[in-house]
Amino acid sequence: MGKRKLGHESNPVDLASPNPIFYVVAEVPIDVIKHHRTCWLHVLAYLHAHKMKMSRQRIRRLQLTAPCLLGTSNFPRRKRSERGVKCKIAISKQKKKLNSGEFECYLENLWRSFSEDKKTCFTYLDSLWFNLYLKKSKRANVLTWIKKKHIFSKKYVLVPIVCWGHWSLLIFCHFNENLQSNTKTPCMLLLDSLEMANPRRLEADIRKFVFDIYKAEDRPETRELISKIPLLVPKVPQQTNGEECGNFVLYFINLFVEGAPENFSIDSYPYFVSSSLLPGLLYAVF
Repeated sequence: MGKRKLGHESNPVDLASPNPIFYVVAEVPIDVIKHHRTCWLHVLAYLHAHKMKMSRQRIRRLQLTAPCLLGTSNFPRRKRSERGVKCKIAISKQKKKLNSGEFECYLENLWRSFSEDKKTCFTYLDSLWFNLYLKKSKRANVLTWIKKKHIFSKKYVLVPIVCWGHWSLLIFCHFNENLQSNTKTPCMLLLDSLEMANPRRLEADIRKFVFDIYKAEDRPETRELISKIPLLVPKVPQQTNGEECGNFVLYFINLFVEGAPENFSIDSYPYFVSSSLLPGLLYAVF
């Protein structure tokens, strides 16, 4: 009998196989887990023991909605709404840096707020995929997952990036067009709310990432053509402290999707954001 799978999301995680996300489970004695209040750690330990699978999306939701209380004396009651925990809270109250689970939760809610007409031109990648791609052992898996997103049928592809604890946003524009097109020029935008961190440091990895995506899709474009896709780093509003980068990426996504033109023009970028905007406007989006 094959291993059971939880949920219907794509890319389920095999809870019986080695994976960094489950190291914390292995480090806690099972008798301790067995007797403490139910949390995401407890649930994953149970599923791991029963050789079950769960999607990464559901794991993140567990981490958000069922925090681990090991080692604490407080056992607060969690209020449940009719539709579960509300992720779309005011980001102005969010003082700490967003982790990947929180970011994905906010992004899912933001995505649902866009009209269907807007979303037909867009797709977005999981915020952990770029970071996973940088690990050779995970690269083939990431390229397979991206292939299922059909990015070459979309005008715009949003690629949230989190590297070295910092968030930025990569956007593929007009990858559905011929690389030699004169009217709809394929290009990439890299939006970073911390310019002093030198966004260009990611360029080599981004270009290898893009080339491997084209190669995995068996596209006819040559390496030379792919290497000439412009990578633009526009000036955008900057964060005021080290904890806001994830919030700014959500802000940029909202502005870009709401204002995306039929044809993106290199000559007029960044049409979607003004550096004169007050960072406080970030919080009004949510």
